[in-house]
Amino acid sequence: MFEGKTGAENVDIGFLLVPDYSMMSFSAASEQRRAANRLTGRTLYRWHFLTPDGAPTYASNGIQIIPEASIGEIGPLDLIVVCAGLDAENFDDTQTFAWLRHRVRHGAELGAICTGTTILAQAGLLDGYVCTVHWENLSSLSERFPMLELTGQLFEIDRDRFTCSGGTAALDLVLHLIALQHGHDLATAVSEQYLHTHIRGANDPQRMELRERLRVSHPKLLTVLALMEDNLEEPMSRQDLAGAVSISTRHLERLFRNYVGQSVGRYYLNLRLKRARLLVLQTSMPIFEIAVACGFKTASHFSRAYRAYFETSPRAERAPAPIHADAANLA
Repeated sequence: MFEGKTGAENVDIGFLLVPDYSMMSFSAASEQRRAANRLTGRTLYRWHFLTPDGAPTYASNGIQIIPEASIGEIGPLDLIVVCAGLDAENFDDTQTFAWLRHRVRHGAELGAICTGTTILAQAGLLDGYVCTVHWENLSSLSERFPMLELTGQLFEIDRDRFTCSGGTAALDLVLHLIALQHGHDLATAVSEQYLHTHIRGANDPQRMELRERLRVSHPKLLTVLALMEDNLEEPMSRQDLAGAVSISTRHLERLFRNYVGQSVGRYYLNLRLKRARLLVLQTSMPIFEIAVACGFKTASHFSRAYRAYFETSPRAERAPAPIHADAANLA
């Protein structure tokens, strides 16, 4: 357990970098340990950068990292942190999954940053554990692995596993771990090194509040917008939405026009289509199942609406992009 590492020094951490991993999350998860070492003048943490085959890999922003070793070459590790980002759902390396399971059997703790949760789930290493993932991937991961105890928390620590929603949440997760292992004072000092003035807890939201995100302050409209986000599979009618906040449908339409710039129906449809697109890109769910999961009664209606909004069909969006000559020459 992470609490059991209290006061430990020379903790060996392996950062497993999966192609297109998030540089923001990776940096946030690794830099603070460097600061902890510097501030204490002790080697509290040591780290190693790994890739499945030992070859250099690129982050999603195009920066290349040269790893220290492949997963088969590295020595014993206390903690393995899987760093992923875009397209983690397409990572299907049975050797990596087997290596992770082997290391767990030999006492390694596991962590996942951003969509690294997807990879641990694919390896069968989150069964029975509470976990989280980036908000964009919550729906698709729960559809693919319905038995997961998945939350929308900023981060989760459950026994010898942690998962983190990504982005700057890794800052708060690692600060929390430093506080568990070496005390609040060191965590605070590290936080101040990075001008991070408020250490968020696991329960802090991943996303901005609707009020800030949409720049809407009308309380009844905010309630309706939240109801829409919570009811995408079975959309509520305009009458039910208006009734939930005790106003007429006409008044509700007026609020949407004045504050959102769209009709109730158009806003709700676009919200459902955006959810659908994440499922199209992040899962292998049949198109009809995606349509149903996002409140469409027929696949044809879904496809027409999808094409009108995204200017492509769900099937075309899911199809792999052709490999151009320039890209092939870079391989």
